[in-house]
Amino acid sequence: MAATKPKYKRVLLKLSGEALMGKKNFGIDPTVLTRVAQQIKQVIDQNVEVAIVVGGGNFWRGTGREAKGMDRATADYSGMLATVINALALQDSLESEGVTTRTQSAITIPAIAEPYIRRRAIRHLEKKRVVIFAGGTGNPYMTTDTAAALRAIEVGAEVLLVAKNRVDGVYDADPLKNPQAKKFDRLTHRDALNLHLQVMDITAFSLCHENKLPIIVFDLQGQQGIKRAIFGEHVGTLVANEGEE
Repeated sequence: MAATKPKYKRVLLKLSGEALMGKKNFGIDPTVLTRVAQQIKQVIDQNVEVAIVVGGGNFWRGTGREAKGMDRATADYSGMLATVINALALQDSLESEGVTTRTQSAITIPAIAEPYIRRRAIRHLEKKRVVIFAGGTGNPYMTTDTAAALRAIEVGAEVLLVAKNRVDGVYDADPLKNPQAKKFDRLTHRDALNLHLQVMDITAFSLCHENKLPIIVFDLQGQQGIKRAIFGEHVGTLVANEGEE
């Protein structure tokens, strides 16, 4: 039986750049943006406060460029710019659905985004505006997974929702490469760290563990995955400390 009320009041949604590609090999699939925006509008209408961190892997991956000889810091700063592109595209899609949205960037680009200011972000959320955090943490060598965990903790989100592309949870191996990979319905942050699972980086898992922030990993391409997770339905994999629901 589907839940009729949201389980969470304030959430942070991590959208990987790859998830925004949909079935494309590069860039942004407009149908994915529309579907995400429509789901977010549905939960905003239920008085849920939504913050979003976007990745940039659909345009640029810093680690990939480093492997080809590019300076890592330069590659990472370039990746931050890719997240800004995704943030602006998502902002436009949300506003097309009538959702008031603010983009805040960890790297200063005043012509197109507010600077990241924690108290201002929280005030936007209280006014039922969606806040999109772009630019990662603003520092090289830090992934957007870490940015998502950090921002979720800073703004007081009750859960971190991690939307993946064609991967419906946490597995003990890459399910796109290994059809025998085993899916976890639930595990602890410590388990995820000890098993060296690659769904998020170690720093992000550690932040969530230390601050008792639960994580739900699910497939963005699944049916109403964002809304179902926020309403407390079982989707994907729950990563939480022992004893937490």
